Amino acid sequence: MKGGYSLAQIGLHWLVALLVPLQYLTGGSIERTHNAVHMGMGPSYWDTVQHHLHNYAGMAIGLLMGMRLVLRLVQPPHGSAPGTWTGRAATVLHHAFYAAIIAQACMGFVASYFWFGIAPYHVAGSRIILAMVALHLAAAAWHTLIARDATVDRMVFPRGKPSAHELQSGQR
Repeated sequence: MKGGYSLAQIGLHWLVALLVPLQYLTGGSIERTHNAVHMGMGPSYWDTVQHHLHNYAGMAIGLLMGMRLVLRLVQPPHGSAPGTWTGRAATVLHHAFYAAIIAQACMGFVASYFWFGIAPYHVAGSRIILAMVALHLAAAAWHTLIARDATVDRMVFPRGKPSAHELQSGQR
């Protein structure tokens, strides 16, 4: 199969894809925990667990996205169509994902350990990322169901090593 991503890039993508929904499921615990403390009460045990899970999963996502960014710079994906409007839109969305998710992780870290005043921007960032995920999933569905091309396969099946013929002819 031509093009695609390395096994490490695919693994990091799917690991982040599994962790991001966890952030949405545990995010409400932050407000509940802080409200309980401000009212002079102890937060519930489960809210405290979710709060910690949210914080540490957010840090993990930030580190994993940093690793993904380094890998993408060192091993750019092959086989995309950047000359088309859909290729350019995909490139913009992917760059925006890196920026938004890394910024989100940084804002969450700052809100947790240094300055809670950034929290409203962190909440706004989560909504932006949610919209981006919806667009990303819609594009994946379009490629699979309408265009019926191998775009999604690139993030499922790792690229193989190029053959001698591909290296000589510059196909990769």
